[in-house]
Amino acid sequence: MNSISRTPKTSPITDDYDISNTVLGLGINGKVVECQEKRTGIKRALKVLHDSAKARREVELHWRASGCIHIVEIIDVYDNTYGGKRCLLVVMECMDGGELFQRIQDNREGAFTERQAAEIMHSICVAVRHLHDSNIAHRDIKPENLLYTSMQPNAILKLTDFGFAKETLTPADTLQTPCYTPYYVAPEVLGPEKYDKSCDIWSLGVVMYILLCGFPPFYSNHGLAISPGMKKRIRLGQYDFPEPEWSNVSPEAKNLIRGMLSVDPAKRLTIHQVMASPWVRQHAHVPQTPLYTHALLRDAGDAWADVQDEMTRSLATMRVDYDQVQIKALEQSNNSLLNKRRNKVGA
Repeated sequence: MNSISRTPKTSPITDDYDISNTVLGLGINGKVVECQEKRTGIKRALKVLHDSAKARREVELHWRASGCIHIVEIIDVYDNTYGGKRCLLVVMECMDGGELFQRIQDNREGAFTERQAAEIMHSICVAVRHLHDSNIAHRDIKPENLLYTSMQPNAILKLTDFGFAKETLTPADTLQTPCYTPYYVAPEVLGPEKYDKSCDIWSLGVVMYILLCGFPPFYSNHGLAISPGMKKRIRLGQYDFPEPEWSNVSPEAKNLIRGMLSVDPAKRLTIHQVMASPWVRQHAHVPQTPLYTHALLRDAGDAWADVQDEMTRSLATMRVDYDQVQIKALEQSNNSLLNKRRNKVGA
């Protein structure tokens, strides 16, 4: 548990920090800008949230989760007027190493290996275990929310953005709000039925799948962020391990993905079962098999930026009638990441 007080400060944030106009990113509920701690000169990240019950829940749950090595740490929280509106100003450690997939895409040190994928999965699992043991469902585990502390080889991967996070006090607690990013959404979240924190395990399985091949297991064949055909395949768990990308991936990795992508939440692996699997637990001994991931992400160019843009658009419609919203077709961006696989699955 974080040792700092979990009561927002009411003193002006400008007493302690110099705030820049440099935008570092956009979360579900607010933008993130760069700031600098006056006392130490350390660069920080500042998330600006319009004050509301939802914003306070996000801050409270993120604050509670701080202290885990693989979760972005909250340094300070201020209850101030910012831009003429009452806001919560959340000061966090600055993650200078960029997003998970961008780092793989930019790597110039040779092929990305299965062992590296296992090491990454272990880091993410530590974060998810900490959340689930704290009765918190993150509900938006995806590469854009997995950031590195620096550009150095020994940088630490951390989970961030608790905008969709929800408390689950007991195993019987269920969730119902349809909060999701389309590529990573569990089947039970798509419908009106209730669901629980096992939805995070499905998202973990999707991230692992992409880590091992460079493209997602579920996507729209028509260039949309999500489509009826894509929803159907998610609900039925219809995906495969196509060659050549999966030819040399270990059976242990494929079996672990199958356990995480079980359409029945009751049969899906728990986070403790995932971490107990030899592939994750003994990640340092996983074969250093070269994967296609780096080459596919590199060759895709700006494809992931296009994908992320569509995911952001779809998130913005999340509390509207989702199926009635018209979203720009990804195919207009000539998304080479998905074009390669688009015709290999039924509509």
